[in-house]
Amino acid sequence: MFNKLISQILPYVPEKVVWVFSKQYIAGETIEEAVQAAKNLNAEGIMTTIDVLGEFIKNLDEAEANKHEYLEVIEAAEKANVDGNYSLKPTSFGLLIDKDTAYRHIREIVEKAASYNNFIRIDMEDSPCTDLEIELFRKLKEEFPKNVGLVLQAYLKRTHQDIENLKDLNSEDAPLNFRLCKGIYVEPASIAYKKYEEVNKHFLEDIELMFQEKMYPAIATHDKPIIEGAYKLLEKYKVPKDKYEFQMLYGVTPALRKSILEQGHRMRVYVPFGKKWFGYSTRRLKENPEMASVIIKALFYKG
Repeated sequence: MFNKLISQILPYVPEKVVWVFSKQYIAGETIEEAVQAAKNLNAEGIMTTIDVLGEFIKNLDEAEANKHEYLEVIEAAEKANVDGNYSLKPTSFGLLIDKDTAYRHIREIVEKAASYNNFIRIDMEDSPCTDLEIELFRKLKEEFPKNVGLVLQAYLKRTHQDIENLKDLNSEDAPLNFRLCKGIYVEPASIAYKKYEEVNKHFLEDIELMFQEKMYPAIATHDKPIIEGAYKLLEKYKVPKDKYEFQMLYGVTPALRKSILEQGHRMRVYVPFGKKWFGYSTRRLKENPEMASVIIKALFYKG
C-alpha cells in the first residue's frame, strides 16, 4: 500500500524535488552532460552505453526527432573519443505505430554507429514488444553482424529458448552480443518467473548457455549472488577477459562496481540522459510500484 501510494503521488511532486535524488541516476538533460558523464567513467577504466530517455511515442514526428537526436549523440560522443556504445528503445522510433518506419530509423542509427566501427544495443521492452524486437534485431544483425546487440530478460520464461533460436546468427567473427538483465516490467506469472531464487537460477542458466555457445554476454546485474555465480561460470569455461563484460546502471552500487573492476573484469555503465527523464521515471514507477521503496532509500543513501 505504501509503495502504491508513493507511485501515485510522485508524478505530482515538483520536478526540482524529484531531481534531488534522480540526478544520482541520470546523467543530465543534454548531450553535453551525457558525454561528460561518459568521459568521467572512462577515466575510471569503465566503458559506457549512452541512452536517450523516452519511449512509447504518440506519433511518427516524434520518431523522426528521436532519430536525429541519436545521430547527434553519436556524432558528439565519437568526436569526444568516448569509450562506449549506444542503447535505444524501439518504441521511441514508432515500433508499436509502424514497425517498418521504426526499422528504417533504427537502421540509419546502426549505420551511423557502424561508420565509426561502433555498436547499437536494442533494448528489450515489455512482453508485447518481445517478438517485434527480436525480429528487428535479427534483420539488423544480418546486415550489420558486428554492430548490433540485443537485451534479453532472465525473468521471461521464453528467454532460454530465444537464445537457442538465435544461434544461427552466431559466428566466431561476429558472436551474438546479448545484454542479460533480470527484467523490470510487471508481467503475468504465466510468462514470467516471479520468485527471486527462480529468476537468479534462470539468469545463470542463460549466461551458461551463452558461454557454451561462445556468445558474448553482457552480465547486467547489481545482485551479488548472480555476480558470484558468474565468476564460477567464467572459471568453469575458462572464458577470456575480452569475451564478456559486466554492466551496471549509472550511480548504482559504485562499491560493488569497483570490486568487479579491481578483479580485472570489463565493466560498462548504462548512462541515461534527456529532457524526458521525469516522465520516464514516473511512468516506470506506475508500472512497478515496488520501486517506490528504492526511491525513498535513494533520498537518504547515495549509491
